[in-house]
Amino acid sequence: MNVSQNIQKDQTRDLERAYARALEDYLSSGREDALQSAYEIGRTALADGLGVLEMAAMHHAALAQVLQRISRPASLKQDLDRAQEFFGESLSPYEMAHRGFRDAISALHRLNETLEQEIQRIAHAVHDEAGQLLVAARLAMSGVARDLSPSLQGRLQEVVTILDQVEKQLRRLSHELRPTILDDLGLVPALQFLTEGISRRAELSIRLHSSLEGRYAPNVETVLYRIIQEALTNVTKHARAKNVEIQLTNFAKNLHCLVHDDGVGFDAPSVLSCKERRGLGLVGIRERLIAVGGTLQIDSVVGRGTELLVKIPVEK
Repeated sequence: MNVSQNIQKDQTRDLERAYARALEDYLSSGREDALQSAYEIGRTALADGLGVLEMAAMHHAALAQVLQRISRPASLKQDLDRAQEFFGESLSPYEMAHRGFRDAISALHRLNETLEQEIQRIAHAVHDEAGQLLVAARLAMSGVARDLSPSLQGRLQEVVTILDQVEKQLRRLSHELRPTILDDLGLVPALQFLTEGISRRAELSIRLHSSLEGRYAPNVETVLYRIIQEALTNVTKHARAKNVEIQLTNFAKNLHCLVHDDGVGFDAPSVLSCKERRGLGLVGIRERLIAVGGTLQIDSVVGRGTELLVKIPVEK
């Protein structure tokens, strides 16, 4: 056992003794200040990283110890009622922390929805408005071309060719920002379109296997699409992989997504534990998953590729 573990063990013992003393004081006197100490002990326990189950075990041990010393049959019910009140007060910091966490998740969910709406607006502007301007530019140039010499018409045609390439790039960017196919046809067709484009541009073999049927909630489909999009971006930038496998299944009311590549891999424990080195888009992936109650598991070994497993609770 190292030094930090010894310190933590001593702190837990001190907290257990303080809890037993404060509980005995409250059972004996019922004073408000004795009950207040339960709240302070709860704050300390929360800050020290004790969980609710550990608090329950500490309360049970203290209650058994205190009742042996002070209780009489006539006052046992009163003592148990007070002990329940004391325990409830000690858990108040946990309840407030839980509410704060729940509020933060709700705010994150609203933020993600707002971002997606803004992305959708920008994608629409890129695809439709910019596309209309390019059409107008081509029409204007076709009118000008009739008044030009053959040599200048050839130069103008070069400009038209460049505009055609610009239009293709804008169409691709619009799709990557917010694919209309995701809204119209659903997750799997959108992912097929996404993987085909990335596979072609990055010269990467991407195989998509899905046993999903029907549609899921729009926020779930969007989150999973964005996560797979980010995962494939990571593969093309960092993994030096040749093959990627994506598997989508629905198991026990959870949507499972497995993304596996045969790239160079990385030392997962050291990279994931170091805040300065989390440059793989993992923060964004985790934040999106938190908003829908999902989880992320990452397995990677140097030289053996990387595997991401996403689980999202879903209802069709």
